[in-house]
Amino acid sequence: MTTQIFQFVGVAFVTAVAAILVKSTKPELAFAVTIAGSIILLLFALEIFRGSIDIFTEIAETTGLNSTIVKTLLKMVCIGYIVEFSAGVLHDFGQDSLADKLIFCGKLIILVLAVPILESVLGLVNDLLRLIA
Repeated sequence: MTTQIFQFVGVAFVTAVAAILVKSTKPELAFAVTIAGSIILLLFALEIFRGSIDIFTEIAETTGLNSTIVKTLLKMVCIGYIVEFSAGVLHDFGQDSLADKLIFCGKLIILVLAVPILESVLGLVNDLLRLIA
């Protein structure tokens, strides 16, 4: 795990230097260089995350949680991170308005994904109230 952080830092610095060098001659390509570096970073991160999905599956089995709920929670977290990462890149290129819209859309998607979990929690609360009454 510690060696991967050096890969992340290396890719980030190489991307930053390349973007700065390209920006002085062809500013329109600096954005493309930054996007390419960002995608490489995301692919590295997803590769690391893929190995830890089994841990979440084990937690779901041990606690008796529905695996669909755990998968939905993981999707929500991933969406949050990807949106935040992408909005940061947009902020770096002065696209603050677009970044804000992206964050808003990400929040809406997370809200929609949360509805089945909320329904499940409310069902559990309802069942508990029936036991008490």
